[in-house]
Amino acid sequence: MSNASKPDPGRRRRPWVVGVSGASGTPYAASVLRGLLAAGEAVDLVVSRASRLTLLDETGIAFRDAHWRTDLREWLALGADGKPGAFPVTEADLADVRYWPAGDLAAGPSSGSYPVKGMLIVPASTACVAGVALGLSKDLLQRVASVTLKERRRLVVAVRETPLSGPTLKQLVMLDEAGAVVLPASPAFYAGATHIQDLVDFVAGRVLDAAEVPHGLYRRWEGELRGGSKEEADPS
Repeated sequence: MSNASKPDPGRRRRPWVVGVSGASGTPYAASVLRGLLAAGEAVDLVVSRASRLTLLDETGIAFRDAHWRTDLREWLALGADGKPGAFPVTEADLADVRYWPAGDLAAGPSSGSYPVKGMLIVPASTACVAGVALGLSKDLLQRVASVTLKERRRLVVAVRETPLSGPTLKQLVMLDEAGAVVLPASPAFYAGATHIQDLVDFVAGRVLDAAEVPHGLYRRWEGELRGGSKEEADPS
């Protein structure tokens, strides 16, 4: 993985905040992070306490505050099928990533005066949805989401749960009315997926679409039926 553009030290840094909650779906977060970095975007990362357990369960990676850069690099290199080293990630790729512990309510993004482009919560658990909808701000992830809404910045909530209960549906409507983009982690199959990574990248690509970040994570619909094939048929 290589950045499309390296950070310019003379440019004012305006990152995307990526919040990872405790829902299943850590490969979605990894794909979104890779997409942002490949597009040359700066990233501020918040990993909730609950998501560390999910990450450990789904990948075997123990995400540690003191060694977050090493752990993040290992995580981003992992394929959705658990294959290590599926994506080459260098230290240079992580040059414009900042990590904020979930318990640090004095972190930069907790204030509206901290310059960011917006926030992507991937995946978003129902507990996270409730906390953001109700403005609880019980940890940094929820606080940053509340700040994002009050500052009228882009907030994308990739909810990952099924089925959805009545209270959660109402809270999602509250988020929509507050200006957030509610984006269920629902893979599509028209892009000709042949691997689990294709399904993960489709959802991640839709998250980046909502943030207006360019990427090439999935084949877009062009109005032509292709029989589910990922590539054009060989005329020979």
